[in-house]
Amino acid sequence: MKIYSGPLSMFGAKAEIAAHEKGIAFELEMVPFDMRRLYEPRHPVVLRVNPKRQVPVLIDGDVEIFDSTQIFEYLEDRWPMPPLWPAAPADRARARLLELKSDEVFFPHVIRLMGVQDKPDHPDWAPARAGIESYYRQMDTLLDGRDYLAEPYSYADIAFYMAQFFAARMGAPMTSAFPHLSAWRIRVGERPAVARVVGAMSDFLRRSNRPVPVFT
Repeated sequence: MKIYSGPLSMFGAKAEIAAHEKGIAFELEMVPFDMRRLYEPRHPVVLRVNPKRQVPVLIDGDVEIFDSTQIFEYLEDRWPMPPLWPAAPADRARARLLELKSDEVFFPHVIRLMGVQDKPDHPDWAPARAGIESYYRQMDTLLDGRDYLAEPYSYADIAFYMAQFFAARMGAPMTSAFPHLSAWRIRVGERPAVARVVGAMSDFLRRSNRPVPVFT
């Protein structure tokens, strides 16, 4: 199996962490990236497989898929142990919804901050920060009395851990106002699969003279 990812791809990191959590032997190819040109020119395999022209892309024999959530589902079907979705249908549905919300509800606020994180007078700055803080508050409440977002540890935790990593990069980290969420971040960050991928991403940021979230 081969995963095409990028050194600063949140979605690629999600796929990498999931594969490591499953204990799958895979080849990782980081597509060319630099801070000026970003991902241009695009990798030919990424262009061939993904019409959106983005990583991650997974190739496993004749299976060629893209999108981190689709990769999660493939890994779970192909390598069901250890499970990364809850067993009960209702619990699994809640976990899937949390994974979706991390990507589609929380992360758009982070994207809105990109490039304006140091410009509080920009019209996007305050609404983006407010959306991020509101979501932190919801997750902090959810984590009151539980260790992981959907109990047990799941793809939902992988997705939100990476999303909040990027929020911290954009100057909107969670604070001591969210104690349950802060404890969760420590718990997830100590997992070897997470530490491995986030460590490599943090090293790339340092080599590029870019700030790294303090919690790493």
